Amino acid sequence: MRLWAQSHRCQKPRRVSSVLAAAFALVFLILGASQSASALPAFARKYGLRCSACHESWPMLNFFGQKFKDNGYQLMNDRDAPIWQNPGYWPVTFRIVPLWHRVSTNKVRVDSGDGSREAKITSSGFDLTGLDFHTGGTLEKNISFYVLPSSDATGSFHFETVMARLDNVFGSPWLNVKLGKFELDNLLSEKRPLTLTANGGIYQLYHFMPVGSGNIFGQIGSNQLGVEVMGHSLNDRTRYSASLLSSNNGSVGLPYGSNSYSAFFTGSQAFDAGRLGVQRLGFYAMVGEAPTTWLTDGGAPVPGSGTGNKGYSREGFVGQFYFGPHVDLTVVTQHGSDSAWFGQGYGDLIDGVAVNNNTPGTVLAAGSRAPTWNGVLFEPHYVYNPQLIFIGRYETIRMSQQSTPGTPSNLGNITSYTVGYRYNPIMTSRAGLAWHTEYNWFHQDGTSPVSNTNLTSSELLMGFDFDF
Repeated sequence: MRLWAQSHRCQKPRRVSSVLAAAFALVFLILGASQSASALPAFARKYGLRCSACHESWPMLNFFGQKFKDNGYQLMNDRDAPIWQNPGYWPVTFRIVPLWHRVSTNKVRVDSGDGSREAKITSSGFDLTGLDFHTGGTLEKNISFYVLPSSDATGSFHFETVMARLDNVFGSPWLNVKLGKFELDNLLSEKRPLTLTANGGIYQLYHFMPVGSGNIFGQIGSNQLGVEVMGHSLNDRTRYSASLLSSNNGSVGLPYGSNSYSAFFTGSQAFDAGRLGVQRLGFYAMVGEAPTTWLTDGGAPVPGSGTGNKGYSREGFVGQFYFGPHVDLTVVTQHGSDSAWFGQGYGDLIDGVAVNNNTPGTVLAAGSRAPTWNGVLFEPHYVYNPQLIFIGRYETIRMSQQSTPGTPSNLGNITSYTVGYRYNPIMTSRAGLAWHTEYNWFHQDGTSPVSNTNLTSSELLMGFDFDF
């Protein structure tokens, strides 16, 4: 569920302050109507567990919830096999968010009498996110599945997740095999975020591309098509995964090339820090190749004809630290590198991201280099109780080497701040409702559309995030 693909073209209200006042009044009314937390839909209906058993705050998983997911959505008891389920059980949950938000961008390209100029655009109004249909569970004991048809706000659907998994192969939790389209197995999940704004609802580290790059393929936050081998200890303290993926950023139909593959590796270890709680340290790496050369028909690239593979990599470390029962902090670092070919605009001609085609005899411009960058993310949470969580996030990405000599060293650098809270007055085995309020500020150096100066945007969002 993402807002970043939506268009925001609403007229600004005359008195935003009155809207905010009404919203905060509603918050206090909801807080006053608090009831005890129970369980989430779908899986909760199957096992009859409280929501807080699996979630630090919905939809973010806690240690037990991660172990449940690692076991293939099983508790490893007699209720796992579908034959023991209540015939009335239907493992489906839908989720959508009606909301109000205010979006402001400091420099947008607009027409003027002598060409184009930049103007500040601020819009606000009521809106919707896309709609997600979640269904998952077990086909038989130790054979699990997950399917997620997802739409944008206009109702245009695609398959976000479609996967089947063989769990505990040869009776061992160290060997589980997944096939299909799925989220990459990283400690910080972009598919279970506590944030919803356009720039705050995604992790910039997982999607970053240098300015002018043609490489869309190394986006860790996108669900990918491939096969994954994953394993963990019985107590889930030690985890590993290895995935082989098509280099297509999750696209179906082999539109890019038949011989371009990527790999994703993770590993982590948790340890008990006494009263502070269980801490976890891990690493991840995405390495692969993707095409830069295309056969063309009338000048247009021919789908599936991509060759001339060039390499890229993303490596990082993740730490999940707990400071007692209420405060936790996730830290992610990343180093990224693309081939100089990607940096010079070769790559994804299918979606029109790349501007060049590496035809036979092409030579890179003199001095072309592999673009590299470094980034870090800090995401603290204060969990007052399972129904109320306060959220913060700081992300920054800094280029360490531009592809073209003479390019400003800071071109494309990103800084993003997000703060907010989620209050869950309803968390039952049939439905969940969260009152969500969030503010995001986003800044990128040198990327405004006309003057190539700094681009800044902000978004304030309030809405009801509900599932059933």
